[in-house]
Amino acid sequence: MLTVTEIAKEKLREQLQTNTTDPEMAIRLVTSPSEPKRFTLVLDKEKKGDKVVESKAGIKVLLIRPDLVSELEGLVVDYRETPEGAGFTISTPAPGA
Repeated sequence: MLTVTEIAKEKLREQLQTNTTDPEMAIRLVTSPSEPKRFTLVLDKEKKGDKVVESKAGIKVLLIRPDLVSELEGLVVDYRETPEGAGFTISTPAPGA
């Protein structure tokens, strides 16, 4: 199962508030057209069969197409701030985590 950290959920919610007032919109995780193993985030509405990730407040923040769910199995979506900048990451969990 894909894990989305609480900080990532909160940052996704903030992005939604910044980019749309439509309550039906959420952020969709999609593969990059030019790099199939790279993911990107886009605004979209929920479609039948989507896996939906919600924030603590019950707001839909992340949508994943059914065909991507198995590809993302075991990965972690996180939000990190580093000296080089801040952003979302998708990685395998640290050993022992």
